[in-house]
Amino acid sequence: MIRIGLTGWGDHDALYKPGTGAPDKLRQYAKTFPIVEIDSSFYAIQPERNYEKWAQETPAAFGFVVKAYQGLTGHQRGKPVSESMEATFAAFAASIRPLREAGKLAAVLFQYPPWFDCTRKHVEELRTAKERMGDVPLALEFRHQSWFEGDMRERTLGYMEREGWAHSICDEPQAGPGSVPIVAVPTHPELTIVRFHGRNAEGWHSSGQPNWREVRYLYRYNREELAEWADRLRQLESQTKQVFVVFNNNSGGDAAANALQLAELLGLGYPELPSPPVQLDLFDL
Repeated sequence: MIRIGLTGWGDHDALYKPGTGAPDKLRQYAKTFPIVEIDSSFYAIQPERNYEKWAQETPAAFGFVVKAYQGLTGHQRGKPVSESMEATFAAFAASIRPLREAGKLAAVLFQYPPWFDCTRKHVEELRTAKERMGDVPLALEFRHQSWFEGDMRERTLGYMEREGWAHSICDEPQAGPGSVPIVAVPTHPELTIVRFHGRNAEGWHSSGQPNWREVRYLYRYNREELAEWADRLRQLESQTKQVFVVFNNNSGGDAAANALQLAELLGLGYPELPSPPVQLDLFDL
């Protein structure tokens, strides 16, 4: 089964009628898409009440991908939650309990940074993370090419399969070592994730710049690019029980439109975007 959604639900203005308040957006979002990726969990460990609320506001079959807290993946900025990594892992795992109890947690996404290269030390970090998260379903996304260069490609995929990591496959700019190619291979029988980051190579290395959020994911996929992915997704669907597709190319507000375009190509029957309000010409009154 292929299910398509977006990163977050608050910033996709094209989904909502004018005047839709923030408290109503997730309910409205869930009328269009059956899954969502929570990225606020990356910046801070969310209180359990947030996950309880989100579980209550979505249909029974709705699915969440929760992005792992930055302190768990080497992205930490500012003061850590705890001086103990073990305690930080425990706090994060406890926070997502309401989604697990509601049967709505598809996976926690561990996305590692561009400097997390393929070394023995980093492989040990992956193994430790997996152990500390226990039986929570996990997905793994790399941002350094070394994991898929030469014979490391098959070794990396084999390791993920043995350790029980679902593969988070990227479509992203090919912009040097800090990016990965499309490796459309599942590593878990239950779930594969595909994340669309856009193909803006120039903006990909904008982190640290004042406007990096505005340009990093500034890209709109054309129909031919999405049609190529429709074929890949059907192949992945034959190899894994569920394929979650997440569009993250929203610097210019393109994610929702691209997601629905792909859904149309796949014949999934998702609703259309709301029609924009008609602008009346004052001179026609």
